[in-house]
Parts: sequence; C-alpha cells; structure tokens
Amino acid sequence: MKGVILAGGTGSRLRPFTNIMNKHLLPVGAKPMIYWAIVKLKEAGIHDILIITNRESLTYFIQLFDDGYELGVKLTYKIQKKASGIADAISLAKSFVGDESFIVMLGDNLLEDSLTSFIQKFKEKNEGAMVLLKEVHDPKRFGIAEIDSEKKEVLSIIEKPRNPKTNYCVVGIYMYDQQVFQFIDQLIPSERGELEVTDINRLYMKNKQLSYEELKGWWLDAGTHHSLHEANVHIYQLLRKRKDK
Repeated sequence: MKGVILAGGTGSRLRPFTNIMNKHLLPVGAKPMIYWAIVKLKEAGIHDILIITNRESLTYFIQLFDDGYELGVKLTYKIQKKASGIADAISLAKSFVGDESFIVMLGDNLLEDSLTSFIQKFKEKNEGAMVLLKEVHDPKRFGIAEIDSEKKEVLSIIEKPRNPKTNYCVVGIYMYDQQVFQFIDQLIPSERGELEVTDINRLYMKNKQLSYEELKGWWLDAGTHHSLHEANVHIYQLLRKRKDK
C-alpha cells in the first residue's frame, strides 16, 4: 500500500503567511507541518509516498526532504498545475500507485492516533474506500457523515450542514482502491470550479462501498491561525510526554 500527501492549495485562511510560502511548510513544533503526515505514514508501515504540490513550492519540498532517505521513506513529487480540487489532485497519483490501494492524507491534518489499525482493516476489506471520522463540537463547519454503526457504512455526507444529523466530521484521510480513478473521470466541477473529494466518496456510497473508522485521540485541520496554534500546543505536549518517558 502506498501513501499520497496533498500539499497544494492556496492556504487563504492562513494569510498573510501564505502570501509568501506554502502552508504545509509552516512550523508545527520544530518541524514543518507536512513532516508529521510523513511520520504518521512511516509509523504505519508506508514508506513509498507521493507528495503533490504546486509548482512554486516544489523546490522547497525537495530542499527540505530530497528523496526522503534521511526520514527512512521514499518520496516522489508531482505538480498540480492549478488548484482544481482534491479529487483532481488524487487523479495525479494514478501512475504512482499502479495496481495498489493507497491512503491519501491532506498535509494540514494532524492527529494523535496511529494509522496502523485503520490501514490494516482496509487491507482486510481489500475493496472500496474508507474514511476516518472524528466527533466534533462544531459540525456546521465540516463535512458531516451520517452512518450505519452496525454495518460500519457511511450513508451520507453533507458539507457544512445547517442542521447536522451527527457530529461525525469526515477528516482529510481517505483510503481507496483502483475504482477511484474511474469515479474521478465521472466527476464534473462544483460551483467553485473544483473536483470535490466528497463527490468521489458519494459514488462509493452509492455502491455501498464506503466504510469508516473513528479517531479517538485529538485531530486538527491546521488550516487556520487558531488551529495552527492548537497544533503546536498538541505536538509540544506529545514531544514532552515522549521525553519524560
């Protein structure tokens, strides 16, 4: 199984910093934000990783990580020519993943849980897709999943619902089989002109092939000034605990 980290986008919520640099290079602890996604994949046994970014940022990622040897992983890079959505970025991974299933992480997602058990459950299923969910106190801000807890299936996903049916947020971590590329070919751009990852997941739902697992520890989308601060607090607390041990 291979890993894909998406590190493009405009980072508009983190301006003015992102006027001059990619948000995934902003510091979380003593490392750039994207470092923690790489580490999570490595700890789960995924060492072959594709980073998809924009043309302006590519040089910086290569200067930081090169081919990943010093991190104990193998890094490959691809350019998303314009910000055309998460699904568009995932389509660029087709030649990289080959015949394998793969996990996609948004590079601004930080989490406490290990990914190992989730990846193992997806491998055992060996088809379809899986999303990770996290209970949040402000569901109107996120894509929210309605679930069948007995079958472990996602029944619906509503973006920023006015009247949320649950508090289960779909976090930016997805696992897919090879069908995903066929589904992406079926998508049409949303009102904002992007190919949406939620539309991919809805096609899997239509086939009753979208399962889920739930995160128990903390999770953050570090895409705002407030959440970036929270991410730093959590990472430094985590590092302090490891040091104390």
